[in-house]
Amino acid sequence: MLSIKRKSIGDILWDVVIYVVLTILSLMMVIPFIYVIVASFARESLIQSTSLDLFWKIFQPIGTHSNAFTLDAYKEVFDMSGIGVQVLRSLAISICVTVVGTVLDLIFTTTMAYGLSRSSLVGKKPILNVVLFTMVFSGGMIPLFLVVQGLGLYDSYAALILPGLISAYNMLIVRNFFMELPAGLEEAASIDGCTDIGIFFKIALPLSMPILATFGLMYGVGIWNNYFDALLYLDDSSKYPFQLVLRNIVNQSAADLDSLDDLPPSDTLKMAVIVIGTVPILCVYPFLQKYFAAGVMVGAIKG
Repeated sequence: MLSIKRKSIGDILWDVVIYVVLTILSLMMVIPFIYVIVASFARESLIQSTSLDLFWKIFQPIGTHSNAFTLDAYKEVFDMSGIGVQVLRSLAISICVTVVGTVLDLIFTTTMAYGLSRSSLVGKKPILNVVLFTMVFSGGMIPLFLVVQGLGLYDSYAALILPGLISAYNMLIVRNFFMELPAGLEEAASIDGCTDIGIFFKIALPLSMPILATFGLMYGVGIWNNYFDALLYLDDSSKYPFQLVLRNIVNQSAADLDSLDDLPPSDTLKMAVIVIGTVPILCVYPFLQKYFAAGVMVGAIKG
């Protein structure tokens, strides 16, 4: 019979401490986000309330605080005659830039990683040393700006994608993963007449879907949340992505926002825009989250 090992009192207490700490950390991360969601549906008179007081008043049955719940902020965001034009346009721009940037990032990362994982590649070591050098040293913001301007990328969407097309760290992890693929598969494919490109597309990529999903999520989130590159490289405000528009709205003073006719309270509008900007990533993340930890660990511990 299998013997069941009982936990000692010390192990039980340690498990309790771990669960308590994790619960507290989870609440610290979740409660602010819930507060933002609730505040986006509240009226201005309740925004200044404490978090718990706001929750209570919003979710009370219709009665004493029946005017607490409102959709005015979301109506304004989707109103094409006001600030909604800028918000929705920037949201569409961010979605397009994120999708195109993520696809290009994965294409260039995987092709470079696969090439550097092959022992037959001539000059592999010098190229790998150059990649490692970029992880330690960089030119800085001003030289990068001059390069972008010199290449004619200034005030174009390409400036949001091309400068960060390949992450050296991500490429090295994908390279380690490719190096651990069974050599017998490639040899069998070569015997059957498959070329190097065919081996890459028919064997290497299908076997690397977990790690591709992992780094696709990392690239996508990074591009989606990046506003600083747009702040540096874009001059036309009609090309601003969502995160830069969100930054400008949040940084605007209440007097600036309230000076416009029929505009909802500034704090409520800010909360609504933040919620709308978070929804796309929340919709994508659950489908890729299961690959996240496994994909990073596979590429990190092998090779």
